[in-house]
Amino acid sequence: MIGYFSVAVVELIVFLSCFESLTKYRCWQEIKRGNMAASLATGGKIFGLCNVIRFAAKQPSIYDFMIWSSVGSLLLFAAYLLFQFWTPVFRLDREIAEGNTSVGFISMAVSVSVSFLIGACLG
Repeated sequence: MIGYFSVAVVELIVFLSCFESLTKYRCWQEIKRGNMAASLATGGKIFGLCNVIRFAAKQPSIYDFMIWSSVGSLLLFAAYLLFQFWTPVFRLDREIAEGNTSVGFISMAVSVSVSFLIGACLG
């Protein structure tokens, strides 16, 4: 079980770093400033990644777990990119950086919802 936990923590850090590099704002700096929209969006990404990892942990071997948790996290990452692309009405990153909590909330909802869809397909 320690092996699963170690892999899960490393994967969470790696994919959260990928999300951080994707955004035009700095998530943790915005959260430190009190930006609730950035907090909601980042929290949704963390929850989504953890949820995908939770579903992947049902795999019989640690190798299967590593493969499926990585695939699921990549799918979540791709879904976030598609969400940014399919919202031409506003610039997702700019709205979150400016503190638009409704955009932060919908970003969180997308991450959480897609993580459940990915998890259902994994398990």
